[in-house]
This record gives sequence, structure tokens and C-alpha cells, in this order.
Amino acid sequence: MEKMRILAVDDNSISLAAIEQELKRAYEVIPVNSGARALQYLKREKPDLILLDIQMAQKDGIETLREIRQMDRCTDIPVIMLTSKQDKTAVVETSKLGIYDYVLKPFKGEDLHQRIDRALKK
Repeated sequence: MEKMRILAVDDNSISLAAIEQELKRAYEVIPVNSGARALQYLKREKPDLILLDIQMAQKDGIETLREIRQMDRCTDIPVIMLTSKQDKTAVVETSKLGIYDYVLKPFKGEDLHQRIDRALKK
């Protein structure tokens, strides 16, 4: 059975490695370290889910998500935001853009798996 693909977007290499480490047994993880790279990937491929960090240099997660949602084939991909801060405005902003869930960093592996499983089974 083919593994479902998760596009993981985080400009922190340690965080990205942790995500990949946590999820690689269950999923095919495509790690990218910027919003721009995520958008490049999405022009060619359609993952089953996107994990998107809110705080990134250059293009933050909210801006990246806004652009993702404007791409015809990406309107229905479930997105889970990763955030290290209890930022209410970011959560409200991303909710308007139709995120499925959000996970606080540092995440617990089990929690991340549960949320991803829920998002993919809905």
C-alpha cells in the first residue's frame, strides 16, 4: 500500500528533522524549508496533507497558506499549522483560510499522529 504523502514546511532544520523522524514510518514525508519551496512543490504535486509552520522567515505560514488556498488544486488539502506561540491572531487568521487543526511546538509525537490521522480520515 502506498504511503500517504505529507508536505512538511518549516524553516527550522531541527524541527523539520524531528517531524520527518516522527512521521516517516507511517507516511512519506516531503520536507521543505521555506514557503516558497512549498509553493514550488505544490505546482507539481498534490500531497495528502500539509504541515505548515507559522513562524518562518521571508514568507510566513499565513502568507504561504493564503497562496496555497489560491491554487485551484490545493483548496481541499487538509493543513495543520505548527506554532510555537499561543498567538490568537495567527490562529484566527489561519482558521479563516480553512486549516484543519493546529499543533503547538514542541509537539508530542503521539498527538501529532492523532491529529494527522484524524485529518486524513475525515
